Amino acid sequence: MSDSNTTNFTSPSIFILQGVPGLEWAHVWISNPFCAMYVVTILGNLTILFIVKTEPSLHEPMYYFLCMLAVTDLILTTSVLPKMLSIFWFNAREIGFNGCLTQMFFIHCFSTVESGIFVAMAFDRYVAVCDPLRHSTILTKPVVAKIGLAVVLRSGLLILPQPLLARQWPYCRTNIIPDLYCVHIAVVNLACSDIRVSSYYGLALLFCLTGLDMIFITMSYTQILTAIFRLPTTHARLKTLGTCVSHFSTILAFYIPCIFIVLTYRFGQNVPLHFRVLIANLYILLTPTLNPIIYGVRTKRIRARLFSLFTQKGI
Repeated sequence: MSDSNTTNFTSPSIFILQGVPGLEWAHVWISNPFCAMYVVTILGNLTILFIVKTEPSLHEPMYYFLCMLAVTDLILTTSVLPKMLSIFWFNAREIGFNGCLTQMFFIHCFSTVESGIFVAMAFDRYVAVCDPLRHSTILTKPVVAKIGLAVVLRSGLLILPQPLLARQWPYCRTNIIPDLYCVHIAVVNLACSDIRVSSYYGLALLFCLTGLDMIFITMSYTQILTAIFRLPTTHARLKTLGTCVSHFSTILAFYIPCIFIVLTYRFGQNVPLHFRVLIANLYILLTPTLNPIIYGVRTKRIRARLFSLFTQKGI
């Protein structure tokens, strides 16, 4: 394994993932919470998928979107965590050039898919709260399927140029990526040519996709909150408000680190590198860990079904 940072090449066969720069000595300790979060993510999201699949009463738009979110979280974390843990535990820091670009695509594509699903879920809640009588006619199964397909196609088609552009740059500075995975801007920063096209395209995606998604979500929850405060009883208002606040908090936990990471990689030269890398990894792990809890365990019907399964098995 070569750690040279002066290797000259135009098409590297491998990159070296440095890990958490400056905290290499603590990799084993850092791996413990990351591994625990990954286990919770896997078990929680698989449980959600199993419960929705086996319970016909949950075959509704809200739970279909929840299943889409669960699958997205599983793909997103699995594209990163196995390699990350191999770095922590076995110092296996090498990753092939094509493997790096593939990982880059999956990370950015399914992060964008997750953002789109949050928009769809916010729209579902908006219709359910603000226009409940038309909910079943607006969000039919074919409509839900088309929304899911549109979210995936939007993400795949708009993210694909990122690895394609990264592939064409000559790399003659170093093959060491100061991170735990192949994030787009960290890779193209290693190129020895003008990467403004890649940089501007990444910023455009951030503001046009993530920015618009945040605006739509904010608009939906603003309308939802307006409808909540019109409910006749305090109990109903507090119950619905508590659900919306928990959902919105999870959404913020996804978007705030995302924006922080992109902006600090470009403009935050004074931000400590290890802090930036840890925040980036929390962005990948935190929301997939919270989603099964916030959208699953806190949902009464899923919780009831889960308890019934344990009761039937005598647990």
